[in-house]
Amino acid sequence: MNKVLQEVSTLKCDLLIIGSGGAGLRCAAEVLEKRPETDVIALTKVSHPQKSHTSTAQGGLAVVDPKDPADRNIYHMFDTWKGSDCSADQNVIKKITESSWEQILWLENRGMHFSRDIEGNLSKRTFGGHSLNFGETLAYRAVFEADRTGKGIMDTTWGESLKRGIRFLTQSIATELLFHENQCVGCLVFNQKKGEFIRVLSRATVLATGGCGQVFKVTTNCRQNTGDGLALVLQAGLPVMDPEAVQFHPTGIVGPGILASEALRGEGGILRNKDLEPFMERYAPKMKDLAPRDLVSRAIETEIREGRGVLNPDYGVYHVWIDLRHLSDYIHDVKLCEISRFFDKFVNINPKEELCPVSPSNHYHMGGIPTNEFGEAQNRSQDDVPGLFAIGECASASFHGFNRLATNSILELITMGKFAGEKMLEYLKSASGEMPEGKEELTDSRFSRYLEADGHDNIGQIREAMRTVMTEKVGVFRSEAGILEAIESLKELKERADKTALLSKELVMSQELVQRWELDNLLAVSMIIAQAALNRKESRGAHFREDFPERQDTYNYHTLTTMKEFGRIEFNKREVEMSVFESGGEHADKFGLIARNY
Repeated sequence: MNKVLQEVSTLKCDLLIIGSGGAGLRCAAEVLEKRPETDVIALTKVSHPQKSHTSTAQGGLAVVDPKDPADRNIYHMFDTWKGSDCSADQNVIKKITESSWEQILWLENRGMHFSRDIEGNLSKRTFGGHSLNFGETLAYRAVFEADRTGKGIMDTTWGESLKRGIRFLTQSIATELLFHENQCVGCLVFNQKKGEFIRVLSRATVLATGGCGQVFKVTTNCRQNTGDGLALVLQAGLPVMDPEAVQFHPTGIVGPGILASEALRGEGGILRNKDLEPFMERYAPKMKDLAPRDLVSRAIETEIREGRGVLNPDYGVYHVWIDLRHLSDYIHDVKLCEISRFFDKFVNINPKEELCPVSPSNHYHMGGIPTNEFGEAQNRSQDDVPGLFAIGECASASFHGFNRLATNSILELITMGKFAGEKMLEYLKSASGEMPEGKEELTDSRFSRYLEADGHDNIGQIREAMRTVMTEKVGVFRSEAGILEAIESLKELKERADKTALLSKELVMSQELVQRWELDNLLAVSMIIAQAALNRKESRGAHFREDFPERQDTYNYHTLTTMKEFGRIEFNKREVEMSVFESGGEHADKFGLIARNY
């Protein structure tokens, strides 16, 4: 490295976790419980792990209670498969759903305060796409801690990790994965507080960096969700799977885009257009407002397109209403107090008396770093990468396929965190001896380029232009013409970004430098989303092509994308795993390439 970007120290550990949200800390807790002597370092780009995006999850997590007389695990599996538009991996669906109850007990036994009914049983609410008896009626399957379930998970996993000696590196970013003979041996880290680079060598490395919602202009994601983990693996020549599978939540609060949880509709909220018609019956006659998110998002956009939306005078955008006026004070003030108050806090609306404006907001990335069912990262040949794991939203096992069901995300966090932790314990047994150094190849040139650029542009404006074009051209509805426009725009924005000078060359606490690094990550992720969306000439789950509106079985595979050079994408395929269907066992017919009607 040059004299400005010198490494000042090297840290060594058994396990390095890049990202300190629910998935990463559940993995850490599993390892430290079973092997207390393990030296674990967790990296987070924010000031404290509790600021991780998991803390914002509201409504609940799906689980089949063994004591429930009506629900069965096979129904949850079916709903997940159907919701995925027949593109999730069935071995992963089975493994995660069968472990779900065990994880609820793990959380509660370590102090999480799940809400309970007056008889002392776990309270449950219904969410979109969850049903009993293969779609016959709604299932009450989601357990929750009021309307702050993610915060409960973070409190629990953070506490379990902290009391067993985990070390945190806060306000630090992983700039490059380090490899020795194709084995991941750690990463290079930029510590924002000191303006210094640190080499962290580890026997096992876990990517748990969360989503990439800041690719889009309106998103429920927090500020730090800039696709860093995906950019890291692309930089290393590894693939990202199904990047085109991007979910938009139907009910983002108009203006800030903040999530108005599906729990509102689970408790009885009704979507209405400008004529106050409860329009979802036209799109999903059986499940109505609780149809899967991709279907509801397209329904809302269709209402707006066909002139039945409402123009918001403050923001100049069209929306529909969610009607919560008929809900009881108990629901508003106790069960959903935080979500209900969001409308008052952010848009000055009293949801007990007034209609609330909502429209689709980018929410979740079903695609990510390809892994097996144990969270082991894979290369483009689908071989496991020794020493490298990925879990949480940055990973794709694939539990969600092309559309994630509500409440399945934080279920995946805690289960895949556990599975990866178990596999890591096996891996650490054999990963003894000296730690190879690994060699950085890209960080020096990349950060030197940021500091040496002398062009007169603005990285904030470039970022906003990127988010705008992705929202308009690669959003809820897509077409070849629009995607091609987006790709050309992204190339121009990348050229602008490469020439843009930083106003300050200071490294200590330089938010501008970090935002410049994030901009490159966002542009890379945007490009693979757009290119994969162009390549998939069908509609499947949340990926909807207006010029190819039907699902095509010839595309019944996972997309693998690699991009060593910006804009030059190489595509590979990974087959959708269908072992439940192929087993020929009871209800196997429910797991074929079924129609997706609600």
